[in-house]
Amino acid sequence: MKSLKLYLLSKIGKWIVILLYNTNKWKVEGESNYKELIKNNKSVIISIWHGRVLTFVRQLANNQFYAVAGTHSDAEIISRICLDTGWKVIRGSSSDKGKEAFEGIINALKIPGSLVAMTPDGPKGPAKIPKAGVIKAAQKTGAAIIPAAAHCTKHWGFTNWDTFYVPKPFGRIEVIYGKPIYFSKDQPFDDCLSFLKEEMDNLEKLVDKRVFE
Repeated sequence: MKSLKLYLLSKIGKWIVILLYNTNKWKVEGESNYKELIKNNKSVIISIWHGRVLTFVRQLANNQFYAVAGTHSDAEIISRICLDTGWKVIRGSSSDKGKEAFEGIINALKIPGSLVAMTPDGPKGPAKIPKAGVIKAAQKTGAAIIPAAAHCTKHWGFTNWDTFYVPKPFGRIEVIYGKPIYFSKDQPFDDCLSFLKEEMDNLEKLVDKRVFE
């Protein structure tokens, strides 16, 4: 019964996501920042705050990119929606099956021209405080981190440990991909985390400003 419920919720969720996002106008900036890297067989990590991730589930769909999803029930629905919309999914998080998930991320990034989408503050926060995984993966593989942010003029915000945004129909969605960030293995880890947070926060402020201008 539980598996049937998850199946139905994921199928309904998929079409709700498609409907909501397809009824919005899109403005996307900076796509070349990751596309050029992939074109040149470089691996990329798209780094997104958890509360804004749903936009990228849709915007980056149908490319056979990799998404990282936790093992809790909410993540189960999201992971199934991802699979149904053309993603490959790596399951696990810092709090559950972390070692297996990290190995999956590293293996994916070793594939030339691969892209892995990660939420460095997921799956349970604290909000907008990056955990170690995204930095360690970039340092170990040499992959570029592309910070990304998105917001919509009309939206619902569901608050638990973060505010999870879902667009309402007939608005405008703004998406910005930042410049590539590289972290070498010898860079101080805390400095890397601080720099990534600053870049992601600045990008989010910029996209919010554009949405509400």
